[in-house]
Amino acid sequence: MIAGINWQEKGVCPVGGNSVDHDLVKRVQQGDNQAFDVLVRKYQHKLVQLVSRYVHDSHEAQDVVQEAFIKVYRAINSFRGESAFYTWMYRIAINTAKNFLVSQKRRPPGDDIEASEAEQFMDSTLRDNATPESLVLTDEIE
Repeated sequence: MIAGINWQEKGVCPVGGNSVDHDLVKRVQQGDNQAFDVLVRKYQHKLVQLVSRYVHDSHEAQDVVQEAFIKVYRAINSFRGESAFYTWMYRIAINTAKNFLVSQKRRPPGDDIEASEAEQFMDSTLRDNATPESLVLTDEIE
């Protein structure tokens, strides 16, 4: 019970939801930033453990969790309470982790750039060399 309201007695708590979470979310939706701080402290460790299953570097996992909390804060007014708050936040954290992994694969590490340049050099060098197949084709064309 927070702020004198027992949501379970009122029958407002979502199915599978936590009445404390529900009340905290309502308070955040009404502009109470301290209520969001309580949610962050309550779930931060759980989300770090969850995200660490996807992002193995602990510092990066913490960054992803921080980004997920920012997304939760920005979208909290769209939370309708049809599911438990943690379930909704869990989904945001998983999607944020997956997006992070996709962005990491798109960003080539420095070693890959050097390797791809070497491969391009080798390809162009090999194309310039006369192979038996290319000589036969050249003879046939002429």
